[in-house]
Amino acid sequence: MRKDRYAHNVQCSIEKLIYGGDGLARIPAQGDERRGKTVFIPYVLPGETVEARVVEERKGFIRAEATEILTPSPARIAPLCPHFTHCGGCSYQHLDYAGQVEQKALILRETLQRGAKVELPEVVTHTAEPWGFRNRSRMKFAFEPEFALGYYRHGSHELEAVRECPISSPLINRAVSLLWGMAKELSEQPLLREVQFFANHDDSALLLELFVHYTAKPPEFAPLAKLLREKMPEIAGVAIFAGVAPEGDLDDGSFEAAKQLLRAGAPYVEGSRHMVYQVGEHEYRVSAGSFFQTNRFLVAELVELVTAGREGKSVMDLFSGVGLFTLPLARHFARVTSVEIAPYSYGDLEANATGGNMQKVRGTTEDFLRTARGRWDLAVVDPPRTGLGERAARFLGALQLPRITYVSCDPATLARDLGILLAAGYTVEAAHMVDLFPQTCHMESILQLVRTN
Repeated sequence: MRKDRYAHNVQCSIEKLIYGGDGLARIPAQGDERRGKTVFIPYVLPGETVEARVVEERKGFIRAEATEILTPSPARIAPLCPHFTHCGGCSYQHLDYAGQVEQKALILRETLQRGAKVELPEVVTHTAEPWGFRNRSRMKFAFEPEFALGYYRHGSHELEAVRECPISSPLINRAVSLLWGMAKELSEQPLLREVQFFANHDDSALLLELFVHYTAKPPEFAPLAKLLREKMPEIAGVAIFAGVAPEGDLDDGSFEAAKQLLRAGAPYVEGSRHMVYQVGEHEYRVSAGSFFQTNRFLVAELVELVTAGREGKSVMDLFSGVGLFTLPLARHFARVTSVEIAPYSYGDLEANATGGNMQKVRGTTEDFLRTARGRWDLAVVDPPRTGLGERAARFLGALQLPRITYVSCDPATLARDLGILLAAGYTVEAAHMVDLFPQTCHMESILQLVRTN
């Protein structure tokens, strides 16, 4: 951090929220500077005036922390969780839920206007219960100076001990309470690094994934896995992975996450390695290590928005995961080709997509699009946060499909890819913001693209 020319504290008027959760403000130029600096401050709201402490200054911007809200927004509310602003998970608990949805729609519009130079048509928003929605949560262990379980603190790798997470499902919170109650037993296993909880559609069964230090041998944790299942019958299975870096985000379905799991090798499993997750009329096998959507209240609506009214001869389902969109698409298309690289997700895809009109391709989307030929009526694209990617987007645009449905969890990478697809002759027919992640800055969007040129 540079020594700056500003006072230790600055007073700011918050102009807007930006993707990532921060509020944006500007302070006037000082001295010989031609323009003022942009200030990024978390946990503030548009229209507020705040006193903020400078924590970092760069050439073009400042990061600060609000020390006092001088003029609060009428939309400001008391956060439900006592860990809010300490835990790095949630960004918007201080904003009423209607305001959260409004801000996310505005951020989506602005990000695409700035990055892809497109003015969206109406952004249709879709919401559900804003608490207890997560069917998957990942927490970290600490053993010094004493046992703790929780999340990283905001902006750091220090642990915030958490005994209850209000955005996680009731069953997950029961499992969190169980682990805290087993502090003595777990403290005898200092090679434990992380635990991921995955609950099924009706919150009646649970898979646990334990991630241990790369030097550990997963079978050595068999007694612990058995004990967990004995103490909580709802735990259908415990999968133990070794050799996975603690920073690895295995929840995003990305190629990098897939490679980490490949390096880790097969897990040791006590009980069942997978669960059945029902979405609408379809049942999906979801194994430990596989990606699946995390909002237990909105998965069915997400599937409906992506697949309803679509029919034809052939459709490609790119980044298909376990086949969430593949199965409903197969009812209305003569042929569905599903592409997935992540090893465990692909295994579940093979188990789920068994119809004669379902073709499975194990590989990257970019490789598939590079060699794809023939006529396709639709492409469904549901990439991780890294997006489709510039080369894959160009390959997709060159195929000249009449329609593309792009499902995105990151508006910045969506904007990059969308700019390429617009240049290839597509326009945005409809835009949806599905709030799969209430209380956080994250959002899911669906763009329906049609080729007009």
